[in-house]
Amino acid sequence: MDLHLLDAEPTAEEREAVDAFLGPPSSGWDGGERQPRDAHTAAGGHAARGRRHLLLPTFHAVQSRVGWISEGALNYISERLTVPPADAYGTATFYALLSTVPRPRRVLHVCDDIACRCRGAAELCAQLERTVGPAYHHGPDGEHHEIPEDGAVWLRSPCLGLCEQAPAALLTVAGERPVERLFGHLTAAAAARVLAGDLLPSTEPRLRLPQAGDPSLRLLRRVDTTDPANLDDYRANGGYQALRRAVQLGPEGVIREVTDAKLMGRGGAAFPTGRKWDAVARQPVRPHYLICNADESEPGTFKDRVVMEGDPFSLVEAMTIAAYATGCEQGFIYLRGEYPLAHERLQHAIDTARARGLLGGDILGQGFDFDIEIRKGGGAYICGEETAIFNSIEGFRGEPRNKPPFPVQSGVFGKPTVINNVETLVNVLEILRVGGPAYAAIGTEGSTGTRLFCLSGHVARPGVYEVTSGATLRQLIDLAGGVTGGRTIQAVLLGGAAGVFVRPDELDMPLTFEGARAAQATLGSGVIMLFDDTVDMLDILRRIAAFFRDESCGQCVPCRVGTVRQEEALHRIGAGKARGGVPGDLALLEEIGVAMKDASICGLGQTAYSAVESAVKRLHLFNGAGGR
Repeated sequence: MDLHLLDAEPTAEEREAVDAFLGPPSSGWDGGERQPRDAHTAAGGHAARGRRHLLLPTFHAVQSRVGWISEGALNYISERLTVPPADAYGTATFYALLSTVPRPRRVLHVCDDIACRCRGAAELCAQLERTVGPAYHHGPDGEHHEIPEDGAVWLRSPCLGLCEQAPAALLTVAGERPVERLFGHLTAAAAARVLAGDLLPSTEPRLRLPQAGDPSLRLLRRVDTTDPANLDDYRANGGYQALRRAVQLGPEGVIREVTDAKLMGRGGAAFPTGRKWDAVARQPVRPHYLICNADESEPGTFKDRVVMEGDPFSLVEAMTIAAYATGCEQGFIYLRGEYPLAHERLQHAIDTARARGLLGGDILGQGFDFDIEIRKGGGAYICGEETAIFNSIEGFRGEPRNKPPFPVQSGVFGKPTVINNVETLVNVLEILRVGGPAYAAIGTEGSTGTRLFCLSGHVARPGVYEVTSGATLRQLIDLAGGVTGGRTIQAVLLGGAAGVFVRPDELDMPLTFEGARAAQATLGSGVIMLFDDTVDMLDILRRIAAFFRDESCGQCVPCRVGTVRQEEALHRIGAGKARGGVPGDLALLEEIGVAMKDASICGLGQTAYSAVESAVKRLHLFNGAGGR
């Protein structure tokens, strides 16, 4: 490929970061020293272009070393991976965690999304503006900036997945030994000390599971009771018994058990897992791939993070079983970039399992070869969509693909692909432990097993809770201690920003797929966020609208334009400048919402109006607003 490179050179540090990840260059064709033969032949070709899937990890390698990706670094990465610079730039700028403009090595991402707003994030950010300085912006403002080597900045961030410890923050410090820490209960004083370099967040373990030790737990029974770094402790508490059972049953037997269990996907789409696995297992095309979707970026969702941090070996074992049943040779965990502790513990679990013969080649002496690689996301909510994950892993912008073809036929790298989220996969361990029919007897006919729910906002004991399918919303809220301070519930958000609001008189809704459908609601990814009577719900709606505007990939017009127009209308209503009065802008919102729902390529645009619509029609938020 004839690359038109930029007129920029990488620094020695940037070159070292790239080479440490990709290995040293082999010739002048891929950024190395020019060799005599380079004037006559070009080596690599197809093989070099086949390494494009390493583009996002290489960006991460540079940013974690230097703090941002310069034109020189982009140039060198393009050479090494045979990717046109304009293409590489388009990919880098797609991800919010990557910076292509200069910024200091120390960055504090402060969440100001809806769950953290319930715990004072808006006031915290305002205080930081006054005491530390304005939030840093990703783009240049036309002025020349000096970036001090020891400087620091803070950014406003969408949900970081630490909602039970709101307000939350993510600290990143670039260097030879980069630091990434996710921590909660942030105060302005602590933020100022972190930015000054005087304080790092505490690494002491915190009890993050309110039900820890409860004998009725199934999916969470090892979280906060078993050492997440100790394989022997995991095995002593039932670990790898399910894999041995899977080998006894054989691939077809495993799929039969999962099908008999009536396991539905827990990521929001609720597709039958057994049917998906069977479809991939029957595909004659090879290889088959397995992807664990661990990019839970829905505001208010953190259940998968708790499982990965507290019981990482369970995910490794569950993926191994899924791969055995469906004939997958390679697995990927697509992990959201804001989960450094989960990354650390999963990588340790993968390395340990591989060293003990439970990953890699000839697993358990069965001639079964399967391995797992972690792919770190770049801060893009859209990459929670299954086909967007494929593009991201392959080194492209994380934009969704049209379907068909479906992933079971043509997924990542154009091959048959199984994709499930963390909660769905760890359910397989319980299915093989008790048997498919016994698992199906738990819960209800249409919603079998147990479910994980993320309770946050104005709830007394926020955290992840496991309940049998069929428990009501009221029972779950009571389990979490009710509303903070005994105040009155104004609304409950189910399913996150893409979900719906329900009223206080609807709390007896069964938390099942069929119960949610009957109530014209959704369980989504298990978000249950409480808002008490002190909350400005219009402010929450505007934050949801801003989230979708920022996170739209821009590929399709209905979503790209509709999310902007939706936010504009809400701002006009709040400012008392509604066009044609409030009823006029509400009618416009409805028209925009229908267009996004009917014509958007993926679920982001199709659900971007859901919360707003439920606030208007279910909560009657704007009743009596008149013609402001």
